Amino acid sequence: MPWWDLGLLSRLKNLSGVVFQNKMQEVELGSHTVRSHGVTVARTHMHDWVILMLLGLIEVILYVIHPFYRFVGKDMMTDLKYPLKSCTVPFWAVPMYAVALPIAIFVVVYFRRRDVYDLHHAILGVLTDAIKDAVGRPRPDFFWRCFPDGKDVYDKWGNVVCYGVKSVIKEGHKSFPRSFAGLGFFSLYLSGKIQVFDRKGHVAKLCIVILPLLVASLVGVSLVDDYWHHWQDVFAGGLLGLTVATFCYLKFFPPPYHAQGWGPYAYFQVLEELRSGAQVTSTINGSNVQVTEARVENQVDETSNHGCMGLTLARGSGSALEDLESGRR
Repeated sequence: MPWWDLGLLSRLKNLSGVVFQNKMQEVELGSHTVRSHGVTVARTHMHDWVILMLLGLIEVILYVIHPFYRFVGKDMMTDLKYPLKSCTVPFWAVPMYAVALPIAIFVVVYFRRRDVYDLHHAILGVLTDAIKDAVGRPRPDFFWRCFPDGKDVYDKWGNVVCYGVKSVIKEGHKSFPRSFAGLGFFSLYLSGKIQVFDRKGHVAKLCIVILPLLVASLVGVSLVDDYWHHWQDVFAGGLLGLTVATFCYLKFFPPPYHAQGWGPYAYFQVLEELRSGAQVTSTINGSNVQVTEARVENQVDETSNHGCMGLTLARGSGSALEDLESGRR
């Protein structure tokens, strides 16, 4: 191989090294955007979204149909005669602070880090909900929902015979449980992103992580004060929500106290695959360069022993002419 081919190969090797270095820097900066990796993420987690949509459809069906109507006797009305009043926290505000606000923060983090894996897994993890339609426990104000004028009526088995507004009675059977799984997941997400367990003692980070849990607690207390839930509903719902949120978070992210707790598992998996590919490519390029250098060294040795290529041809042609002249003589 001529010497100029060796120089070209060396430049190609340097160029490939620069390209892989740039790719590594892009990955380390989180350059997995929706445009570049969105289709890959969607194909990989297609079944997850199908199941999630089915669960959402089931939730809508459970909301439309009647909940389980439990037996409510006269002796049980003692704890169900609290006054009927409106909620301090309106119904429309629940999905705003429990789902929309966390997703908005996820989008802000995405535009800062440009990591579609982080955005996808965060949204997929926060979309969890309650199962209270399957229990049918009466609310503390069930008596006034069932008997608006205060005159209770029971059948021959001692069960209530409600004559109030059907929609109000239906809502009165949705007391247990009251979960805030979305805010629990959001708190774990923030703890990983700001690295609250970095052993540096920043109290401000701890306050940021506790803020979603504090909001959930205040909302739960307000629901108890408004007689929409029993305290057991909020307590059990809080434990259930934190358990579900923890399982969902650890499915996609390392624990918040981990050194890599700021990113999803998928991010570090892609990073490791790219590093392995870069090592293999550099090894192959190094082997090719060594073989090429050996070939060039052999060619250089040959030219040094027999002179320059042009001079060798000249000498060969000169000896042939001498033979011809001697033959003529």
